[in-house]
Amino acid sequence: MSTKRTLFDKVWDSHVVQRIENGPDVLFIDRHMVHEVTSPVAFLGIKNRGIKVMHPEKTFATADHNTPTINQHLPVKDPLSAKQLQALEENARTHGISYWGLGHEKNGIVHVVGPEYGITLPGATIVCGDSHTSTHGAFGAIAFGIGTSEVEMVLATQCIMQIKPKSMRITIEGKLSKAVTPKDVALYIISQLTTSGATGYFVEYAGEVFRNMSMEGRMTVCNLSIEMGARGGMIAPDETTYNYVKGREFTPKGEDWEKILEYWKTLPTDEGAEFNKEVTFDASQIEPMITYGTNPGMGIGISNGIPKAEAVEGGIATYRKSLQYMDFNEGEEMMGKKVDFVFLGSCTNGRIEDFRAFTSLIKGRKKADNVTAWLVPGSHKVETAIREEGLLEILHEAGFELREPGCSACLAMNDDKVPAGKYAVSTSNRNFEGRQGPGARTLLASPLVAAAAAVTGKVTDPRELMEEIVAG
Repeated sequence: MSTKRTLFDKVWDSHVVQRIENGPDVLFIDRHMVHEVTSPVAFLGIKNRGIKVMHPEKTFATADHNTPTINQHLPVKDPLSAKQLQALEENARTHGISYWGLGHEKNGIVHVVGPEYGITLPGATIVCGDSHTSTHGAFGAIAFGIGTSEVEMVLATQCIMQIKPKSMRITIEGKLSKAVTPKDVALYIISQLTTSGATGYFVEYAGEVFRNMSMEGRMTVCNLSIEMGARGGMIAPDETTYNYVKGREFTPKGEDWEKILEYWKTLPTDEGAEFNKEVTFDASQIEPMITYGTNPGMGIGISNGIPKAEAVEGGIATYRKSLQYMDFNEGEEMMGKKVDFVFLGSCTNGRIEDFRAFTSLIKGRKKADNVTAWLVPGSHKVETAIREEGLLEILHEAGFELREPGCSACLAMNDDKVPAGKYAVSTSNRNFEGRQGPGARTLLASPLVAAAAAVTGKVTDPRELMEEIVAG
């Protein structure tokens, strides 16, 4: 038997408390992130059992899904949202858990603030009652979403029972073309593998493309792992990782830093280690992407036309139903289609790097009159950086306004809902029917594609606007 091990094997095996024969492993959890949506019933469960949270110091709570993104200093209007936010605050207080609610300087989207404050670390196991917990895998952590009953299990025992997934490695070598961002890389992978192509696997992303990505970019890619059916995604820690993590509030300091750094350097996959499945792509084949249907796998290069039903894997009837919902037709070009809303934000693209990209394209231009734009930072740290770097001035000059941190229009769980029948170019992670509001039509894209749509009022290839900048 080979002694060569993958990054995934090393982290998983080091956290196994007990192996159950012909069953799941009992896995110790280093970090448990909670928010207001999936936690109330879990906290009620441990209350009814008369027990407390086992490790409150390993549990971190923030409000994000139900939060408004304007006038956060005022009482929350929606009764259900207000109730969920109040429940999270009370539960955090009862159990001595760090709680970052509305108005707190550390408040923001759970998968944005975790890395910002050094809660997310290489080699850790991280869970949250949210499917996009896979974001944290960018640091070389095993991170995945869990259900309400599992949230209760972790609160009570700091452990979870899981069957060890199979392993997959996705390798992309080469250089990315102009205007191709990490979001485009992720959407390309999903378009090739489909939304079920990685079901049952934990994915490691490898190759030149991922080594050259910033931590923000890696988080975007790992965030979208779940959209191809994977249990999670991860990228081996390296100097980029260590430089990002060092010095943050919850990161080890002094001698503890030196010791843990030495351990982290042992985590990357051993040369010769075997995966259950290997997939490779060529970076030069990726262009700016956009979705045209009702799942993240229905994506194409922005210069391409909508595929014919016969060319798409799966049921033709289901495919055509998706196009009917979007009011699109087979063979149509995506370029030039009218856009009503643009959303920049979410745990996929709500970081400072995303706002830098967006402002780089809209600088010197004006927002299209037909477009409503929601620009929502993922945290107060991101909001502060936008102001300090002068990006806010560029946004204002172009006719845009900045909202306050939160999940916003990623999902129809707060006030930021796209009206029925309207088209939204969205930097979020899902384009399901009704995801951004009942009847809303979502086109997933990168911050650059979103910026191009915001200033032209239609689906536009950002490379065209970048050429204008060069020519000017």
